[in-house]
Amino acid sequence: MSVRIDRVAMIAEMARKDINCNRLVELSGVSRVTVTAVRNGKSCSRGTVEKLAAGLGVPVEALIKEG
Repeated sequence: MSVRIDRVAMIAEMARKDINCNRLVELSGVSRVTVTAVRNGKSCSRGTVEKLAAGLGVPVEALIKEG
């Protein structure tokens, strides 16, 4: 199932924690291409959302776009 991340929430959380794309790649185990695609509004798998949320230290729900 494809999930759309709230890119504004993700970018804001990255800024709050002073995490750049390269660091998020390290923390989450998600490829740089995927991190960049998600930041640009592409959808991804639930597993990817879970990894990104874990890397950012936030609940999955904080990143999922409603509607």
